[in-house]
Amino acid sequence: MRLDDIDPTDNAQDLGSGGGGGGGGFGLLGLLPLLLGRGMGCGSIAIIGLIAIAYFAMSSGGGGGLLSSGGAGSGVGQSPTAGQSGRQVCTGERLESCRVMRLADDTWAAIFREAGRSYRPATIKFYQGQVDSGCGSASSAVGPFYCPADQGVYLDTSFFRELEQRFGAKGDFARDYVIAHEMGHHVQDLLGTSGKVSQLQARASRAEGNALSVRLELQADCFAGVWAARNKERIEPGDIEEGMTAANAIGDDTLQRQAQGTVVPESFTHGTSAQRMAWLKKGLDTGDPAQCDTFSGNI
Repeated sequence: MRLDDIDPTDNAQDLGSGGGGGGGGFGLLGLLPLLLGRGMGCGSIAIIGLIAIAYFAMSSGGGGGLLSSGGAGSGVGQSPTAGQSGRQVCTGERLESCRVMRLADDTWAAIFREAGRSYRPATIKFYQGQVDSGCGSASSAVGPFYCPADQGVYLDTSFFRELEQRFGAKGDFARDYVIAHEMGHHVQDLLGTSGKVSQLQARASRAEGNALSVRLELQADCFAGVWAARNKERIEPGDIEEGMTAANAIGDDTLQRQAQGTVVPESFTHGTSAQRMAWLKKGLDTGDPAQCDTFSGNI
């Protein structure tokens, strides 16, 4: 995707290694909050799958990452580089992600204006290894995630190497899709969708809660497609294929089959590979967020 003329976002923080504020952590969850495909940065996909199943046997989250959900917590990440501009933080391998964030904010701000709504930008928070977010403690093993408590997209850029090397999802648009998906969760947060899903999950059975999580994640995939469609003049040959490859690689069925050789549909929290590709494509084809209603009818 052509982004070289986009200025990086000013809403960027470098939390460093183990950076962030104090406060409540996830405990065991600090090892995995975004799993079932969510901990894609972890060293072993088999371990990821087994831990993911254990995690979702204990709880189901709402409004989470490409690979997970963010819960409420007391620690809000604080930048050790406070006062730096986005241009100063967004250097080297961070630059592309910061450009995607800027374009995503600009795109969604325009969409919100069309609907007569106000939009608040998200903040991209870079860290290495370990971080304390507004949703608790997390390690880079969880992969990128969105925290509604501080409206932050958390990213250890080493994840992108795992995405390419372990999951075969290569190319700049595969990386862009990851950020656009997390920004989809930011949109859900602003619209109140994530909060409503969390309320429903609190009263639901485990299977029902997981099914709601799937619908939330698929909508974020569709929103990622809407973002790309609204910037179709920037799409280059091969980009769509790269995005579809990434969506296919992180489907619950594909990850479970790789991790344990069997598939447990009732434990899905993000959707199958086919579903993730289909909803990403729907957003790409329509460019209309109103077409991303994953909560009505079949998915």
